[in-house]
Amino acid sequence: MRGAMSWPFLRLYILVLLYFSANAILNVIIPLQGAYLGASSTTIGLIMGAYMFTTMFFRPWAGKMIQTYGPIKILRLILVINGLALVLYTFTGLGGYLIARILQGISTAFFSMALQIGIIDALPEKDRSQGISYYSLFSYIPGIIGPVLALAIWQAGGMHYFTVVLIGIAVCTGVFGYTAKMEKNKEKPQPATEPIGQSFNMWDSFGQLVKNPLLFRCSMLMLSASVVFGAVTTFIPLYASQVPSGNAGVYLMLQAGTVVLARIVLRKRIPSDGKWHSPFMMATMLLLAVAAQCVSFSVSGGIVFFYIGAVLMGMAQAILYPTLTTYLSFVLPLMNRNVLMGLFIATADLGISLGGVVMGPVADLSSYSFMYMICAILGALMILFAYERRKVATEQQ
Repeated sequence: MRGAMSWPFLRLYILVLLYFSANAILNVIIPLQGAYLGASSTTIGLIMGAYMFTTMFFRPWAGKMIQTYGPIKILRLILVINGLALVLYTFTGLGGYLIARILQGISTAFFSMALQIGIIDALPEKDRSQGISYYSLFSYIPGIIGPVLALAIWQAGGMHYFTVVLIGIAVCTGVFGYTAKMEKNKEKPQPATEPIGQSFNMWDSFGQLVKNPLLFRCSMLMLSASVVFGAVTTFIPLYASQVPSGNAGVYLMLQAGTVVLARIVLRKRIPSDGKWHSPFMMATMLLLAVAAQCVSFSVSGGIVFFYIGAVLMGMAQAILYPTLTTYLSFVLPLMNRNVLMGLFIATADLGISLGGVVMGPVADLSSYSFMYMICAILGALMILFAYERRKVATEQQ
């Protein structure tokens, strides 16, 4: 397996595309169906947030189990669970949606960790950032067509189309994923499962979120940004109706399309040297803050601000995750890198979950516009958090 765009890796990226296609549809259908059934923003936020909260909880165990049993064995089992979750959506109501979201959350925890760890282990260091960028890129491609397809299904009023599409995605993902292969890069040192004379306790790794300053900073940035991303995913289908001439499908398509385009254009510019680039990260958080504020202001400023917010939000998403993931793949200790990487990705899951669970009550008590302004303030605060004073030469010697 050589190069991030060789055929074995392309197969993995296509599998990612198939897997996340269902989410692109569900992220629109579930809020609309919930509002149709009379659910509050708080209830909708809880159902949507259950997915990523469950994913967050299982991430560290996923990293440990994949390190022990290998990504392929875990992947094949998880695809079966994901298929069952997608089928459950087709014949249940809000209660069944909650159970399906939890099952999907478990599946995604193991699926994404298996794919990302497999990519990191198989690629040379110089190609690692490209591999992670392509993984993330293909996970966003469904977001270009999925929201428009979901709105078409909803407006047609025929949920039997919804059933056919979800079952089709479940079957295709399972068949394609069962034949996937991953190999380790033999030229790169591999982490030991357990060092000689030392027992590895995964619970001790949770303390590293605070004790390891590099992991802590990356996790806080990812957590805060993901709150904003989660609030957008959960409530844009409902907020768009309040924006003059606003269309949720167009917004989500623009945001996802920007992520895809930016990942292609910037794939070789994502830092892959294990160093912290403060100006780069501060500019990324500024993009996020401005994007959220544009979305907030669009209820009075109009669709121009609404869609500008979509583009800027997509740019921030395209840059942030692969940059932080690649940086941590260099600076985390090899022995428990997979588990610590799982903890980091879990903070992203927690943030997306909180974007629905916490911001839902905020929207109920105030408005969606005010809630997105709170998201903008949160992004602005993280600009300061991303700053790191450069060490002078005497300190480096």
